[in-house]
Amino acid sequence: MENKFSIDESWLDFEQVKQFIDSTISLSVSTNSIEKINHCRKYLDEKIQETGALFYGINTGFGYLQNVEIDKDQIESLQYNLLKSHACGMGDPVPDEIVRLMIFFKIKSLCYGHSGVQLSTVERLVDMYNENVLPVIYTQGSLGASGDLAPLSHLSLPLIGLGKVKYKDKTDEAAHVLKQLNWEPVILKSKEGLALINGTQFMSAYGLYCLARAEQILKMADLIAALSFDAFDCVPQPLHESIHKIRPHQGQLITARNLRNYLSGSEIMKQEKEQVQDPYSFRCVPQVHGASKDVFENILKVFLTEINSVTDNPNIFPDEDMIVSGGNFHGQPLALNIDFLSIAMSEIGSISERRTYQLISGQRALPAFLVKNPGLHSGFMIPQYTAAGMASENKQLCTPACVDTIPSSNNQEDHVSMGANAATKCFRLIQNVEKILGIELLTAAQALDFRRPLKSSDILEKLNADFRRQVSFNTEDRVLHDDMIKAVEFVRNYTIE
Repeated sequence: MENKFSIDESWLDFEQVKQFIDSTISLSVSTNSIEKINHCRKYLDEKIQETGALFYGINTGFGYLQNVEIDKDQIESLQYNLLKSHACGMGDPVPDEIVRLMIFFKIKSLCYGHSGVQLSTVERLVDMYNENVLPVIYTQGSLGASGDLAPLSHLSLPLIGLGKVKYKDKTDEAAHVLKQLNWEPVILKSKEGLALINGTQFMSAYGLYCLARAEQILKMADLIAALSFDAFDCVPQPLHESIHKIRPHQGQLITARNLRNYLSGSEIMKQEKEQVQDPYSFRCVPQVHGASKDVFENILKVFLTEINSVTDNPNIFPDEDMIVSGGNFHGQPLALNIDFLSIAMSEIGSISERRTYQLISGQRALPAFLVKNPGLHSGFMIPQYTAAGMASENKQLCTPACVDTIPSSNNQEDHVSMGANAATKCFRLIQNVEKILGIELLTAAQALDFRRPLKSSDILEKLNADFRRQVSFNTEDRVLHDDMIKAVEFVRNYTIE
């Protein structure tokens, strides 16, 4: 992708999303989208001049106050009141990468021309994205049903000169930053406040960010499992293609093929084995990793559909002369799927921790805790404790958020998705899985070096050599925390050739 990207109705795919996470790309609004935005706004301006017609959130109150008619001379004030009153977030600030995705996805949704916003409002969001003026948004406050009301209110406050932003690595009042940039606050028109804060961009941004991290995890999980497979001197039969052809789940087939490729040419794998079978954490890697891959693919389809959709309310159809109030802001598709992503990725961490446990157990001619003088040295005893603690925490984080609902807005909004809670806990879980895999890599590399002079495959020897440039072989007890941190960074950033 070039360093400039024009937003239009074209389908935004996963590769593009990942590039927006990893690099700085300037946005613009396409000519076609400008026409659609202006056309919709013109229609709405004309429509609200009609007498007697009530349109939710345009000339009425919100939620339970839907039947309260707003005078024409107060319609614009209604939008300001909405942003201020709904900015009720709490908790930790949302990470910068996710804030940028939220802005991007909000712009994308508004550019379809079904939301009734002014072009100047969309252009200011583009300015904020391009100049890296990031609203301070908080992780708590959304029920994931009327959209992500509280987070999106905090995202929108800087448009009218309120709230706080992060700019040039400093947090400041939005009003101060707008003055620095010579930006006048946007003067909101009817419907705009609702268009800005109705939507699923908080859940969507968290979900796509987690999916991007999960994709790297799934790749590294196979590679690290192959290293552990050889380090534990495992029997290669469970990877045989014939086994997987007769149970042809796509993820399972891919995982088995990956491990066969990674282990191809290994001297260790070719040597005669004493055992007939290996523990499930080695023998069933294709089945376990593969199942998580299949879940990943299904969830990705849902989230890509969401970011290529219009999710505010009401929706405006100028050519059909319709303003329709519905529920596209409800986060149920996202909530269900991001809970499922948590479960699928937790299993990657769970089986990884079991391989770590087996590697330090003193079996297969490996020393107990993978240290030359166990007893005097504790070796790799406690990294497994840490992995076990995080694997257990992940089980707690896998409790579905989507099965809960608490009525709000005086029971007008009586079923909510809790997708925002699902999203933030998935983010925590993904970080844990990266750490668990880092501990397995640290352990497997140590175990493999005890197999010398035998060598593994070229791919795995390269992996081991690359890792050893970051973390040396452990000859005696040292502060392993530092090694573990380096291992996690390696897992996050390593590119499999």
